[in-house]
This record gives sequence, structure tokens and C-alpha cells, in this order.
Amino acid sequence: MRQDPHTVQARKRRLIVGVSFAAHDGVIGTQEGDVHMQAGDAIITGPSEERWPVSRKRFDAKYRPVPPCMAGAPGAYESLPLPVLALPMQRPFVVVLPDQISRLHGGAGDWLIDYGDGSLGVVAGALFDTFYECEPAKA
Repeated sequence: MRQDPHTVQARKRRLIVGVSFAAHDGVIGTQEGDVHMQAGDAIITGPSEERWPVSRKRFDAKYRPVPPCMAGAPGAYESLPLPVLALPMQRPFVVVLPDQISRLHGGAGDWLIDYGDGSLGVVAGALFDTFYECEPAKA
């Protein structure tokens, strides 16, 4: 992605999301595809009631509890403004997640996101501005 001239530096917006934790292994159907989760993984509910899992080992680095919620408890969490690489895609594409089972499907106009921690994601074109802001180009 870094070599593609269309890749932009972006930052996750600070958003309050709902979080629960999976009681058992399972699958969550997302707009982009079915994503497998393990017991203990976070299940995020976004502002439009969309849901997606985040592995427990990546969750603590990406979200902070909003008081009175305590870390590790279900409740409101704020997404941290972490930098990402984002690439607007011109044609349909598929991303294989780190579990090597789950696959996300994107279409033309959707964004491929590199979180910088070895994981990739897909964000629908219509939702990109809700979750991310592009950083100004460096002169």
C-alpha cells in the first residue's frame, strides 16, 4: 500500500462506541463479510448500529473505556485517534484477516485500511468520513 500513489495517511476519529465481549467463539456477519471471533474478543457497535469484532489482543491498544465504564467491562468506549494508511479502491477486492479464515469483501469506492499492526480492514466508501479523517498532505 505504501508504494501506491493513491494511499493517504488518515487518522481514526474519536468516536464513542458500544462494546460487549464475546462469551464464546462465533461469527459476526458484517457488511463486508463474516468475521470469526474468539471468546473474550470485543464486539463493537458503531454509531449506525453496525457491529464488528476486534481481537482482545488488539482492542486495548485501540479503545479506552468512557467513565463510569471500567476497562474490560461492557459499556461505552472511545476509539483512539490512531494513524492508518487508507487506499480508495477502484474495483472489487478481498482481504484475508489474520485468522486466515475470515474474508472481507470491498467494492469500487470502498477503502482498504492498513492499521499498522499487521491487520487490514475494509471500510465502505459511504462510512469512511464517519470513522476516519485524512491528514493534510505534507509539502
